[in-house]
Amino acid sequence: MQYLAYFAAGLFLANGIPHFVNGISGRKFQSPFASPPGIGKSSPIINVAWGMANLILGYVLAYGVGRFESGFSWDIAIFMVGFFSMALILAWHFGRVRYPGETEME
Repeated sequence: MQYLAYFAAGLFLANGIPHFVNGISGRKFQSPFASPPGIGKSSPIINVAWGMANLILGYVLAYGVGRFESGFSWDIAIFMVGFFSMALILAWHFGRVRYPGETEME
């Protein structure tokens, strides 16, 4: 169960980064609160709040379950798989939404 929590922690932390960075940069960005969800853009304030919520949840899942330790371990490996998975999903989704019709590997 703790490995599932570490994987989810990676997902939430990776998802929090683009929302938080775009929000603090003053840019509108896609969020689940926009219309349509995940495609329309939300205000920078919404994105800072959503990004921070994801970062906090990711932190709580990583450090609130089991004995998450830094250094190389299965805990870190599972966490990084979750983080990298979400990064790829977000890159694919936002690439399609922001640049429709362009090829994937340009």
